[in-house]
Amino acid sequence: MNEPDLRGASAGAREHYERALGLFRLYSGDPLAAADAALADSPGFAMAHLLKAWLNLLGTEPAGIDAARAAHAAAVPLCSTAREKGHLAAVGHLVDGRWHDASRAILRVSTDHPHDLLALQAGHQIDFFTGNARLLRDRIARALADWSADMPGYHALLGMHAFGLEEMGDYGSAETAGRRAVEFEPRDGWAQHAVAHVLEMQGRTGDGIAWMRDNADAWSCDSFFAVHNWWHLALYHLDRGETDEVLRLFDGPIFGARSAVAMDLLDAAALLWRLHLRGEAVGDRWTGVADNWQSFASAGNYAFNDVHAVMAFVGAGRPERIAEVMEAQDRAMAGTGDNARFTREVGRPVVLGLKAFGEGNYAGCIEAIQPVIPIANRFGGSHAQRDLLDLTVLESALRLPDPALARAISAERRAMKPDSLHARSVFERARAISMSS
Repeated sequence: MNEPDLRGASAGAREHYERALGLFRLYSGDPLAAADAALADSPGFAMAHLLKAWLNLLGTEPAGIDAARAAHAAAVPLCSTAREKGHLAAVGHLVDGRWHDASRAILRVSTDHPHDLLALQAGHQIDFFTGNARLLRDRIARALADWSADMPGYHALLGMHAFGLEEMGDYGSAETAGRRAVEFEPRDGWAQHAVAHVLEMQGRTGDGIAWMRDNADAWSCDSFFAVHNWWHLALYHLDRGETDEVLRLFDGPIFGARSAVAMDLLDAAALLWRLHLRGEAVGDRWTGVADNWQSFASAGNYAFNDVHAVMAFVGAGRPERIAEVMEAQDRAMAGTGDNARFTREVGRPVVLGLKAFGEGNYAGCIEAIQPVIPIANRFGGSHAQRDLLDLTVLESALRLPDPALARAISAERRAMKPDSLHARSVFERARAISMSS
């Protein structure tokens, strides 16, 4: 945090806290354990309580909300500085599901204290979960002028800025910033992933494979973000039609450990859904993914998770679980937090569309999903993740068939990724359907 006075902390507690922040910057190890160690040493350490709350909230795990609420409550009587109170307010908003209020509160902290890397990183994650591409870039850009390359954690600032630049379509600047961040710190999985997004959006599969395989040990060892980066590598191989390699990656680093962490399950479900859209045989792989999503079915705390759970339940043939998700969505939409809007505007229509696709109702899938694609950022994720919506509508148009729609969407994809093998192949498939109709 580069804060001269971490109130309520002994020297040992400060060391634990700084270690937790360092691990969090790299999405590595167990920063929560380090925060707990700081609190065991100094229970009156306000920022350690708040860090613990942030760590529990930013994984979108349903169980994390109660843990964050308890940490927030413990911090309330301890906070007295403006910075502590700013973090406290932001955490309080997020505990209650007010994502946008949390974003504004923590933005004020990083505006007043541009060296507060925790505020910047927490805010950046909120921007990702709410799909706010401009703030993904500009929250970090506001602070960059106050940083220099010799300051600890500078690589993380560059990596976050790179991802924001990519989501805003500034691919050249994003790639430069991301590669520079990795030069400073090869273990920075977020910066690694920012460059991976650039290469994905440009359809540069050869460059992408080279980028991810060049030093995989650096970004994958002991990294909470490793699965997502392996997923990016799998997408390059999938674009090239190398299904055997995609399945090898799925069975190995992507889902070989059968992770039940939401962030990992998102990638597992999304990868299998892409294969499902292509009609590829995946054996019984849906079973394990659906099993691990079951504990989320009734959570209803984040619409983006609901959608990926439903992909797994469609793939595994579990209509009763889809119904459970929809019941949870009903409760969410009746609530007061921002997820009510996430669900109502995007999450519910997409779930209905995925359900329709699984039932072979391709017209219903198009009707449900196509209208929300222009606003899909409202329920979070990246362009690469939300691309599944376009792919699902395109495949529905091909199967229905709706030759004009299939040709239009495939032409759009080919224009965006002229070097993409898959973009070219679906365009040719759409043209063949058009000519035969």
